[in-house]
Amino acid sequence: MATISERLDQLEREIKKPRFRQNRGKANEVNYWVFDYDPKKELEVREWINYMEHKNAKGTSEYTLAVFDMYDLMIDHLEKKHFIDKTAKLEQNRGLSRIMESVRRTLRITDADNVIVSYIAEYIPENAVVFLIGIGKCYPLLEAEEVFNKVLYNMPSRFADVPMILFYPGTYTEQELIVFNEAKEHNYYRAFRIVR
Repeated sequence: MATISERLDQLEREIKKPRFRQNRGKANEVNYWVFDYDPKKELEVREWINYMEHKNAKGTSEYTLAVFDMYDLMIDHLEKKHFIDKTAKLEQNRGLSRIMESVRRTLRITDADNVIVSYIAEYIPENAVVFLIGIGKCYPLLEAEEVFNKVLYNMPSRFADVPMILFYPGTYTEQELIVFNEAKEHNYYRAFRIVR
């Protein structure tokens, strides 16, 4: 079994391939990918993403790396709406499921113009490879299946060929999402594992 370092090296090699960035192969399906990893390796994955951002910022790559932290996007929006201050009382009175419902409604997560879609669409550069990170920090307020079905599938069509890679702390079998290798999320079939 490959180490996390070997898998991250393989990921870097993969995103450098022009074929990967041109949405060729896999029957020209949507260009959505999952890099799943052992949650215990979270800090190594974060360090590698920082390394890739700095390396890409030098301008020597054939693509522009765009990193979007789902947690940061969610928290920034909730702070703007003054929702953070209300959550403790809401959880105490109504429970976690009520907070989850309220957060999703505030983010307009079920709408085509949801907050995360709008932000990502505004800031995707030309010739981009997109890393979506922070989904583990969002759980259970925002789950991976929702990122695919309610965020990525609502992206404007001009971004259909942009490769988007969700970094997933857990296991993705191309059928099941198991967050933190403990809790099964909804089944999901349309994204591909980028590295085995």
